[in-house]
Amino acid sequence: MEKIKIILAGPRGRMGKEAAFLIHNTEHFELVGCIDRINDGKALAEVEGFPNSLKGKIYTDAEYCFQNVEADVLIDLTTPEIGKKHTELALQYGVRPVVGTTGFTEEELEHIGKLAKEKQLGVIIAPNFAVGAILMMKFAQMAAKHFADVEIIELHHDRKLDAPSGTGIKTAEMISQTRTSKQQGHPEEEEQMQGARGATTKDGIHIHSVRLPGLVAHQEVIFGGEGQSLTIRHDSYNRASFMSGVKLSVETVMKLDMLVYGLENIIE
Repeated sequence: MEKIKIILAGPRGRMGKEAAFLIHNTEHFELVGCIDRINDGKALAEVEGFPNSLKGKIYTDAEYCFQNVEADVLIDLTTPEIGKKHTELALQYGVRPVVGTTGFTEEELEHIGKLAKEKQLGVIIAPNFAVGAILMMKFAQMAAKHFADVEIIELHHDRKLDAPSGTGIKTAEMISQTRTSKQQGHPEEEEQMQGARGATTKDGIHIHSVRLPGLVAHQEVIFGGEGQSLTIRHDSYNRASFMSGVKLSVETVMKLDMLVYGLENIIE
């Protein structure tokens, strides 16, 4: 199998480091470059904690990296603002982005979709790369046909920048496709402390965000009905849980010529 040449953005982050080891351990993946804030000009192999096989050069200037490195795919696991910039740059230089950062607005997704179509390049943006999390969202979407009352609780580590999480927002969007729109709770309900009921989508779904040290990525979707409740929960205990989805995305994006938002759209 021909090797897929990869640029990795954010290799020293928790997710980025797992992705670097994924590339190292996948025979048909090759690291050809990195984008990072420090270590300009070094090979990633020279940075402590990385395998000697990762010869890809580090660039602190993202555009300079795309100008000088021949690559097929960008894996971006940075922050929302940086991820958005890298996605556009990659497309401009003919590189297919696989993006694990969240926080893209509908307008931004529409813009990226148009750019991907113009360039005839695949893009995958996934709020969550864990296969179990994707199944959790799919099962919640199925359950929402039968339970209109639902609340989402998403729990993450205390270094996460966005709230609600991309997975929480995506879950609410998927539920809304099958659920009858309903404003939940008592009509005269009043928060005694602002935010006590969490965020509320336009369809009346409440999303609660928990941020604590020791957590990685967890979510439960709780449905309520007369005399019963249904809870669907997924837990990621380490970041290796996301790598099967990253691998699938890198392999799949090579066959696409459009934007795909959410791993559920490529998973069988």
